[in-house]
Order: sequence, then C-alpha cells, then structure tokens
Amino acid sequence: MTDPVVARVQSDPKYLELRKKRNGLGWFLTILILIVYYGYVALMAFDKPFLAQPIAPPGVTSLGIPIGFAIIVFTIVITAIYVNRANGEFDDLTQEILKDAQQ
Repeated sequence: MTDPVVARVQSDPKYLELRKKRNGLGWFLTILILIVYYGYVALMAFDKPFLAQPIAPPGVTSLGIPIGFAIIVFTIVITAIYVNRANGEFDDLTQEILKDAQQ
C-alpha cells in the first residue's frame, strides 16, 4: 500500500526534475573525482620519474607533493560545489515539492 502523498510527490514534475539534477550532478562529480584520483595513482604507477622531479633544482620536494595537495584541494572544492547546489537549488525545489504535496 502506498501513501497518496508519496504517490503525488513521486509523480510531481518538480520531484522528477530534482532527482534528475541531483543525480546528474552527483554522477558527474563522482566521475570527475575518480578520474583525478585514479589518474594520480596511474601517474605514480607508470611515470614515477615525472613525479620524482624536484620542484626547484637543488630542492628536496618533488613534483608529486603539490600535485597530491592539489587533489586534496580539488576534493574540497567539488564538495563545496555540491553543498552549494544542495543548499540552494535543491533545497528550493524540495520546499516547492513539499508545499505542493501539502495542498
């Protein structure tokens, strides 16, 4: 047995739009981070001399360190993008759906 409110929400075009946008963004960001992470791992596996290059000729820090740091920053940035969209656009759509469902 399904609740009529649930059935109404699931058939609402705004709900379908919300699901499509949220899932699309989630998959896009997931694929993006997998490419970045596994790209870095592949770079470590197949081109160690590139990552082992020192940043400055007499330096000790290799190129792999700032690239790894950039991946961490990238993760924070895409998380912020998702949170921003979730707290803005997705929450607005959710409130409209709930308001329509209560009528």
